[in-house]
Amino acid sequence: MGVAEVRRFHRVVTQRVGALNDAYLSRDRPLGQARVLWEIGPDGCDVRSLRARLELDSGYLSRLLRSLEGAGLVRVEAGDGDGRVRIARLTARGIAERDLLDERSDSLAASILEPLSERQQARLVAAMDEVSRLLVASMVRVEVVDPRRADAQYCVESYFTELGRRFDAGFDPAKSISADQDELTLPAGLLLVATLHTEPVGCGGLKLHGDEPAEIKRMWVSPEARGLGLGRRLLVELERKAIAYGAPVVRLETNRNLTEAIALYRAAGYREVPPFNTEPYAHHWFEKSLR
Repeated sequence: MGVAEVRRFHRVVTQRVGALNDAYLSRDRPLGQARVLWEIGPDGCDVRSLRARLELDSGYLSRLLRSLEGAGLVRVEAGDGDGRVRIARLTARGIAERDLLDERSDSLAASILEPLSERQQARLVAAMDEVSRLLVASMVRVEVVDPRRADAQYCVESYFTELGRRFDAGFDPAKSISADQDELTLPAGLLLVATLHTEPVGCGGLKLHGDEPAEIKRMWVSPEARGLGLGRRLLVELERKAIAYGAPVVRLETNRNLTEAIALYRAAGYREVPPFNTEPYAHHWFEKSLR
């Protein structure tokens, strides 16, 4: 469903922005090289981050960088204090080339808008913003990970920090009902981590109790990733996992200050029920049947 429309959109966009030309924006290099120049930026960028941000194969990125080095636009050098880290930096010629590409990119954008009426321009810009957010959302990856992994620990610690900031009396994990690493490792449970360009941007845990209700824990989305529907996606995936492991019901509790979470749970079909545990930080208890 929608595949033909997506492919048609790809064809229109690649043609209209000149991605098919070997000389992108009338320069002597294709779009891939121009994009790498732009992403390196005036302050430089380590190659590992560059590869993750652009989601490029390491061999292909190396070829792009060698081409740019050969043109005298980029130099790749060891990072300060760590020979394993390689930093790509623009040369003076590279900075001048990037500035020129910026100017021509502005001109290209203006040429797309210019033939349209003011109303059409507003519609196009709004549609582009929506498409951009949805495309970013489609690039988020969600997978079960070992809760001992660094990205998992980062998410959980960020979750604790946010609760500490938003709860009326702060938050102490030691006083809360536990969901430790062992409890979020199969067969006892699991932890989902969402990543965007290899950076962790969200998580959600599930404590399993056989054919008894499963518990949803540690639901968190990075502020930078909010508005992408990631909270709902994590919730749906946790429900699917609960079904796969035989849980008839999922339960969760939450604090009154987490208004966005409460709205999400209600919109996702959770009903408020009497307290089913003694979580000291909870004001609302929710439950959803999976059958």
